[in-house]
Amino acid sequence: MDSLSPAGEDRGEGHVKEGVRAVAPMKKNLFVTGLPGTGKTTLIRRALERLPPGAPVSGFFTAEIRESGGRVGFTVNALDGRRAPLAHVRIGGGARVGRYGVDVAGFEGLVLPLLEPGRAGLYVIDEIGKMECLSPAFCRMVAALLDSEAPVLGTVALRGGGFIAEVKARDDVALHEVTVKNRDALPGEIARALRELLR
Repeated sequence: MDSLSPAGEDRGEGHVKEGVRAVAPMKKNLFVTGLPGTGKTTLIRRALERLPPGAPVSGFFTAEIRESGGRVGFTVNALDGRRAPLAHVRIGGGARVGRYGVDVAGFEGLVLPLLEPGRAGLYVIDEIGKMECLSPAFCRMVAALLDSEAPVLGTVALRGGGFIAEVKARDDVALHEVTVKNRDALPGEIARALRELLR
């Protein structure tokens, strides 16, 4: 059961939300945005933990690589435990974001098969950011998923143009900005929306 306040379960509030849904159908693509360090990835993980066991989910999370207390790169981690490099200060080459070299081929090799249409009933994408968007194939596959019937749960950078801005501007995307004040309540709200979408 979701760890939300009783007010979130109020019958009157529920009727109001149902009435709103009748006028404006629920958006099937749910994204979280916010400043770095506000807990976007943790929030998505907590929402997934509230889904029924065995839900058909495919996708990935990103995680920091830290050495001597400092961040030196990022990995991309599949939900089944496999991982691949995304970026590192010691990666050379032309694909770069700030001080990080981006391993576009390594990223694509793990992530693109996870996002194939028909693979799952729900897709998790953490995140759509500047590094990930260095892969045109990734952007095309995400756009196709957003257009598909399958719901997508993901994180997207707070700032950025191009594909980042396109995703946030879509009519079928519900965008939640996470803050210190709302990050404890959002996982339950998102999980409830996902359960409706997966029915």
